[in-house]
Amino acid sequence: MQCPYCKQDNDRVINSRPSADGLNIKRRRECLNCKRRYTTYERMEETPLKVIKKDGRRVAFDRNKIRVGLEKACEKRPVSADTIELTVSEIERDMYNRFDREVPSKYIGEQIMQRLKTLDKIAYVRFASVYREFKDITEFMEEVKPLIKGEGKKK
Repeated sequence: MQCPYCKQDNDRVINSRPSADGLNIKRRRECLNCKRRYTTYERMEETPLKVIKKDGRRVAFDRNKIRVGLEKACEKRPVSADTIELTVSEIERDMYNRFDREVPSKYIGEQIMQRLKTLDKIAYVRFASVYREFKDITEFMEEVKPLIKGEGKKK
């Protein structure tokens, strides 16, 4: 592994353990040249999934797109980076369990919405407003009404 600081290929593994989601191996490394430490993640190579977009195009699955969407929705909300990463991994694992080669983008969006609904209601509404492409306030209110009713029952 090449050191990200001095670019030398001379390191040792200090610590190795599975990540929280169980899909990665997290390795703590020390460069033997500059003595700095860094973390790497090892993932099993899987058969690449294709995402079927609304217009029928097929594109390579990119888990980073899910992470970015979740991060935007959860911006300035009390949702940790670890929680976002765990959510991305859950969605990815679910997709690989359910689909062999192709997954509809609608399925991915619905999985994100489902998880955001339990993580943070505001993040859910933010994501839904972009994902559902509301045409007017009436459509938006139809999405929000069940959330408001659900909050009323908790009091």
